[in-house]
Order: sequence, then structure tokens, then C-alpha cells
Amino acid sequence: MSRRAVAAATVLLLLTAGCAPSRSGSLGPAPTAPAATSASPTGVGPPATAAPSPTDSHTPAPSPTGTAGTTATGQPATLTLELWYVRGGQLTPTRRARPATVATSRLALTELAAGPTPAEAAAGLVTLLPDGAEVSRIADGVATIRLPDAPDPATTRLRQAQVVYTLTQFPTVRQVAFGGDAPAGRADYADLLPAIVVTAPVIGERVTSPVTITGTADVFEATVSVRLLDAAGRQLATAFTTATCGTGCRGAYRVAVGYRLAREQPGTIEVYEVSAVDGSRTKLVAVPVTLAASR
Repeated sequence: MSRRAVAAATVLLLLTAGCAPSRSGSLGPAPTAPAATSASPTGVGPPATAAPSPTDSHTPAPSPTGTAGTTATGQPATLTLELWYVRGGQLTPTRRARPATVATSRLALTELAAGPTPAEAAAGLVTLLPDGAEVSRIADGVATIRLPDAPDPATTRLRQAQVVYTLTQFPTVRQVAFGGDAPAGRADYADLLPAIVVTAPVIGERVTSPVTITGTADVFEATVSVRLLDAAGRQLATAFTTATCGTGCRGAYRVAVGYRLAREQPGTIEVYEVSAVDGSRTKLVAVPVTLAASR
């Protein structure tokens, strides 16, 4: 082959290579196995290798060490439950600290059925929930509950309200269904709340100065009044605040009250509305507590 023919063939080869697609650049992500499809029935937590029981309700936050059931100091992890009992035919909240568990709704129902502490019972709290209440499933934000027959059918709705308010504290439960009934949420039982609800402190709690009182209220012009009493019933301090919503609607309130006390002793926090008619304390909620000494 002449030199001219070789040169022409070389040029043709280079032109053909230039038109071919480049083999450099990104090839995209490496192939991966299909995503796991089994997860917690509440949608909380990472996918599991095996689907857990549908009666388990929630996954608690991981412990600081990443080891289930222990804290960074090696102590057993705990969770705080908000439990709604009954006082004077209306709902009243309290709290319990218990060892951490993934079946928090089951634990909450057990605690509801167990009833109030002696201090809570002395303040008038009772439970209408008998033993045997069970969570049959939790799906799409609805917890389905099996309840034993009520000893007194007249208290059925109040007993259901205890369950609804207690279970909907968890982010994975928005409503509760009892058997074949339509799911219901807190708004369906709002008429069973007192005009003033105190969420903190709870009955029997030890508090220090200043003590922060929180809750919800539906009171005249949204004005919520508070006073602290010592063991002898003497007034230590007073304060007032406004809820986030006024007459005819329920709003949240929060107020800090300082006091001076030489020694620790039993005391009472009273939260109430001042009557627009005669200035008396109405809709009063009394919370027995322990007042720490304060200088």
C-alpha cells in the first residue's frame, strides 16, 4: 500500500472513533438491592427484617448510647406517659415515668387500668378502665381497641375518652376506634374536659421556685389566675396570665410563679377563673404538691 493510501486510512479511522460515544464520565449509582418493604406498622423507625406485631404501637427515641434500654450512664432508659384519669366526671391528666418499651400503647392502657396513686386518689382521681383493654392494631394513625364490657354502661363514653386522650399523646395515633365504631379523636370528647386543665405540675410532684404551671383553659376573656398555698393554707404567691384563646374556645396557658419558703412542706397550687360577677374564684382546680424550700 502506498504512503498516500495509509495516510487516508488512518484519517478515516480517527474520524470514526471521534463519532463513537465517550466511555468516560458517570455511570450513575451502583446497583442496590430492592428496598425493604417490612416496617413498623405505625411507620415509625427504620425498616425491619421481619414485621413486628401489629399490636405494638410506637418506637421510642433511641437511647444516647444507641443501646436499647439504657442511657449514657448505663442506667435503664425511661419514658414519661401522660395518663388521663377522671375526677368529678371530667378528664384530668397526670404522668408516670416507666421503663422504656416499644409497646407504649399497651403500657399506657395497663397504667390506666391500674388506677391512680394514693396521692392522686386522695385528690379525687379514679379510673373507669377495667383490666383487659387491648390494642388490636394501629394503622394509618388509627388505633383499634378491644374493651371489656363496662361495669356501668353509663360511663362508657367517659371510659373511651380516657383511652383516646391517653393514646393520642403518641405521634402515630390520631384517632381511636372501639370495635366497629367509627374512629374518634380528642375533639369528639372535648366536652368532658373541665374549663381549666392543669398539665403541669401533676399531683404529688415536688416543685421548686419559680414553679411553672401549664395547661389549657376556656375561661372568661382568656384570663387564668394562679395562687400558691403552704401547708397551713396560707397564700404564698399569686399570678395571672392569658390563654391563647378566650371565652368559648380552649387555649393553652403558661405562667411561672416564684415563692419564698424556709422549709420544704406540702402545698397546693390553685388555678381558677375570677368571677366577673362577684370576684370569687370559680372553675378552680387544686393540685397538691410538695413545695421545696426557697430563700
